[in-house]
Amino acid sequence: MTELEKARQIINDVDKQMAALFEQRMDAARMVAHYKKEHGLKIDDFAREEQLVARNSALIKDEDYKSYYVNFLRETINLSKQLQHRLLDGMRVAYSGVEGAFANIVAERIFPDANCVGYPNFRTAYNAVVNGECDCAVLPIENSFNGDVGKVMDLSFFGSLFVNGLYEAEIVQNLLAVKGAKIDDIKQVISHSQALGQCATYIDKHGFKTVEAVNTAVAAKTVAESGDKTVAAIGSEEAAEKFGLVKLEAHINESNQNSTRFAVFSRSEKAHLPTDNHFIMLFTVNNAAGSLGKAVSVIGEYGFNLKALKSRPTKELVWDYYFYAEGEGNIDSEEGKKMLGELSKCCSNLKILGSFEKEIKV
Repeated sequence: MTELEKARQIINDVDKQMAALFEQRMDAARMVAHYKKEHGLKIDDFAREEQLVARNSALIKDEDYKSYYVNFLRETINLSKQLQHRLLDGMRVAYSGVEGAFANIVAERIFPDANCVGYPNFRTAYNAVVNGECDCAVLPIENSFNGDVGKVMDLSFFGSLFVNGLYEAEIVQNLLAVKGAKIDDIKQVISHSQALGQCATYIDKHGFKTVEAVNTAVAAKTVAESGDKTVAAIGSEEAAEKFGLVKLEAHINESNQNSTRFAVFSRSEKAHLPTDNHFIMLFTVNNAAGSLGKAVSVIGEYGFNLKALKSRPTKELVWDYYFYAEGEGNIDSEEGKKMLGELSKCCSNLKILGSFEKEIKV
């Protein structure tokens, strides 16, 4: 047997092994896709991909081969993601609003292969996941300028779903009107209360009357159907394109750093991982002096950083509140388990809403 024949025999044997291993890897990718669908997780995880490439390329001893192996790994990862995208094609994602609403835009950014389904309001979108109509829901929880979305926070406390990821999206508000309208024609603006609040200075400057809509896309649709040149909507460029409106003026929100945080809600809580460094918890405290202060102290005593603490009325008793807390640290660590154990002693209700690695910009 010549050297060439020996080399070809080795390649044939290795290729046979690699074919079997490739099938095993793609089977694992299929499992990952099913898990991500069930838990409302996006496919792309670039930090994990870089960790995988760095770890596996270190196994190559011959430096001449290493760069080729990195390319091989990246192509294998891309093939795995292509399979996952195809498998998630039938995933249904609920959001509040209609096509062109910011929630719709964000849902499509997070889940580009899914079927995004609009619902009339936050509650119906949330319940669509509870009753199994949809796999997950993308709902806003906070705007950087206009504050918390209380109705979604209440759904989080009283509902059964979990948050498996937080996503931050820049929000650019625009003045949208029917074709032929000019800014001087506008007397009234329609939009969601959050959008109206974000553009309050602009609205006051022009003396516009305001009307609230369920969301920005519904406002755009209303203006388009009215054909009234004196009425404008505040919303996205995508909404203008969807409903045939023109953009009279761009970026009318008061803050140049206007962004909204969206949470992905699903029926199943994802596994807590060692890399999870953020968590959300909801709790009520016992009706005793110093209970809230003790709860906050417990979180700090075990080395966890409390980023946010917000209160909302429970609506069950007058002047009774629950608390929404976001923190940094791994709650599945030994210190985390001890912290939760201590918290349960001073909290009448304690719910871990979600645990994840980091907030992602989309």
